[in-house]
Amino acid sequence: MKRIITYGTYDLLHYGHINLLKRAKEFGEYLIVALSTDAFNWNEKEKRCYFSYEERKQLLESIRYVDLVIPEENWEQKINDIQLYKIDTFVMGDDWRGKFDFLKDYCEVVYLPRTPEISTTQIKKDLRR
Repeated sequence: MKRIITYGTYDLLHYGHINLLKRAKEFGEYLIVALSTDAFNWNEKEKRCYFSYEERKQLLESIRYVDLVIPEENWEQKINDIQLYKIDTFVMGDDWRGKFDFLKDYCEVVYLPRTPEISTTQIKKDLRR
């Protein structure tokens, strides 16, 4: 069974997220989503989420393409996750292109095109108007 992993915050879940998860799942049979915890988002990314980690986790678990949601607690855990979960393919949006090429020593690394007209950042900007 081919295993895929992707990482993200997935706040204000939208169809761009769903597109990414659907395309990621096409690389294998089992998709793991490493979901950024609230502490990681705030302390490392300086992001404040609208939905809590548990709420975002519940939303992701309800998506048919997602088989398992695990916490992302730090930037450095990726190699360990790949080894622990026996990952074949690491998938991220192409806005991260090149940033995770060091993982090619452990698995295939794929950067997928983002859905261009939607982003959580854009949704937040639009809501502030």
